[in-house]
Amino acid sequence: MPIVHVHLIEGPTREQKETMIREVSQAISRSLDSPLERIRIIIHEIPKTDFGIAGEPASKLRP
Repeated sequence: MPIVHVHLIEGPTREQKETMIREVSQAISRSLDSPLERIRIIIHEIPKTDFGIAGEPASKLRP
C-alpha cells in the first residue's frame, strides 16, 4: 500500500488540496501500477510561522 506524505505551507484551499490528493493518487497509481483504492495521501500542513526561508519565518515573507 503506497503512503505519500505531502508537506505544505498553510494556504491552499480545501478544493486545491482535494485536487492535489486526486491527482497525486492517480500519478502514484499509474507509476507503481497500484490500485487507486490502496493509495493513501497524508497532508502535513505547516503554519507559516513554523517554516523558515532564508533565515526568516515564511509569515514575514509570504503574508
